[in-house]
Amino acid sequence: MHIAPYDNQNKPIVDVEDSCVPLNYFNIIKLKKGEAFSYQVPGYETCVVPATGTIDVEIEGLNYINLGNRGVDVWDGEPEGVYVPTGAKATMVCKSDTTEIFVAGAKYDKVLDPFDVRSAQIDLVQYGSDDTKTHRKIKHILGQKQHGQVGRLLVSELFTVGQGGWSGFPSHKHDTDRLPDETRHDETYNFRFRPNHGSGVQMLQREDNKPGDAYHIVDGSTICLDKGYHPCAVLPGYEMYYFTILGGLSQRSLVQYFQPTHAYQIETIPGIKDMIAKFK
Repeated sequence: MHIAPYDNQNKPIVDVEDSCVPLNYFNIIKLKKGEAFSYQVPGYETCVVPATGTIDVEIEGLNYINLGNRGVDVWDGEPEGVYVPTGAKATMVCKSDTTEIFVAGAKYDKVLDPFDVRSAQIDLVQYGSDDTKTHRKIKHILGQKQHGQVGRLLVSELFTVGQGGWSGFPSHKHDTDRLPDETRHDETYNFRFRPNHGSGVQMLQREDNKPGDAYHIVDGSTICLDKGYHPCAVLPGYEMYYFTILGGLSQRSLVQYFQPTHAYQIETIPGIKDMIAKFK
C-alpha cells in the first residue's frame, strides 16, 4: 500500500491494528521551538527518531536531553533515537527552530526499560557496489546491538549510495513464519529524496516470476508491506533514503526469504551476507 505525502497534523499515518500492517505503528511529528507533544501507544513499543532538529524526550520521569543533531535533512548528520516501552507516555519538546520526528512502533505486550541510542552507538553496514547498482548504506538505530533491550521492533535508516540504483535486491520477502527459512515481519517505509524533487519506484511481486504491482514513490511517500517480494529503485541522478520499521509476529530477528529466481545474486553482491546478519 502506498500512502502519498500529506499533512498528517501529528496524527498517526499507520495506526494500531492497521489493516495492512497490524504489527507496525508510524507517526510523523512536526514541532516548532518550545512546542511539546505527548503520546502513548498501548500494546506497541516505540522508538522516537528526530529526522531533523533537536528535542528533549521525557519517558515516565526519565529524561533524554538534546536528542538529534541533524540540520536541514536526513543527510545532514547521524541518527539518534530513544526507545519507549510498550504503553509508556513519552513527551518531546523541540529545542531547535523546528523539528520533524519519526515515531516507529511494533506490536509487543511486555514492558521493558527505556534507553537512548546516540550517534556513536549506531550500527553501520555498507554493502553492494556501483557496478551492480546496489550500493547501499544502512544505519541501524534499534539493531543487533540493542537486541536484548527490545521486544519485536527493528528501526533503521537506509540510503542509496551514489546516483541512482536499487535497494532491497536480491528481491526478498518476510511474510510467513516458517523457521528456519523465513519470519513474519510487517514493514513500513517513509522515503526521502535528494534533491527532494527526485523520485523512485517500489515494486511488489506476490509470487515468484509472476506480474506484480509498482508504486511511484516521491519525497514523503509511505509504503506499507504486508507480503511479497519488494525491491525499490531511485532515478539516476538522485539519492534515496528510507526510514524503515520492522515488527515481528513471533520474534525480533528477521529471516529474509530470497526470491528463488534471483537468489543466486546473493553471491554476486559484495557485503550482502553481512547485511543479512545484522537484522537480528
